[in-house]
Amino acid sequence: MIENYLDINPEVENAIASNLPIVALESTIISHGMPYPQNKNTALHVEQIVRDYGAVPATIALIDGKLKVGLTENEIDYLAKSGSKIIKASRRDLPYLLSQKIDGATTVSSTMIAADLAGIRVFSTGGIGGVHRGATETFDISADLQELANTNVAVVCAGIKAILDLGLTLEYLETFGIPVLGYQTDELPEFYTQKSGFKVNYNMKNATEIAELLKTKWSLNLKGGVIIANPIPKDKQLDFDVMKKAIDIALAEEKKLGIKGKDSTPFLLQKVKELTGGLSLEANIELVYNNAKLAAQIAKAFCN
Repeated sequence: MIENYLDINPEVENAIASNLPIVALESTIISHGMPYPQNKNTALHVEQIVRDYGAVPATIALIDGKLKVGLTENEIDYLAKSGSKIIKASRRDLPYLLSQKIDGATTVSSTMIAADLAGIRVFSTGGIGGVHRGATETFDISADLQELANTNVAVVCAGIKAILDLGLTLEYLETFGIPVLGYQTDELPEFYTQKSGFKVNYNMKNATEIAELLKTKWSLNLKGGVIIANPIPKDKQLDFDVMKKAIDIALAEEKKLGIKGKDSTPFLLQKVKELTGGLSLEANIELVYNNAKLAAQIAKAFCN
């Protein structure tokens, strides 16, 4: 039955059959992350980085009633040109969108689902969702966290999105036994900056150590994913205090306008982009590139 809903690109299918390293990539960043053609160029450059570091890229989206694992350049162009007309597809949305043959851009959670179905174990993204600020009243918690608790995919990211409550997110991750690894760092990166004031669970020195941990975890049938927090390069990070001020202003406006649910993150990221004069988007792109490099290295080590 899965074959009815899964369409794996021949290059990716061959890589799976040959046990070659593969890196899954999401598509929400294409349709909702930035304007055309910057979104298309960024997506293609991320794929090229994965190739340059020895792995096969598998960008994922919902197209024509299928979970497509490995998009063509034309399909990436279609998502990029369509922009926000493409629906953001999380776990909750998959049955409806696929049954109705409605196209969708995959979030962290739905990308993990598709990668797992295809047998891909390493996924590279920007930052993960988490517990929203004020969640003690709103119960606004990203579906990414439950996916990490249940799906055997390692997620390379620049930490938890800075607009969220990092402390509560870490508590949630601990409750569900999700390891938070720091790549060559003891401190959890805060998306746009290397600094957060929070600690990771373990500092991992290289991709081989991370691959060994993944193998050990899943060999023990310890269900769920792993977060690999990869700090944005030092020369690309933004000033911690400037970002904190911009996020605080964005959060205040969100509350004033009554924006909630799945509209919250896009609104906050756009507002922060405006408040920083576009610097937050530039940093976002740089950290995505950086994560793709590490993910390819981990995928290679895991295959070996």
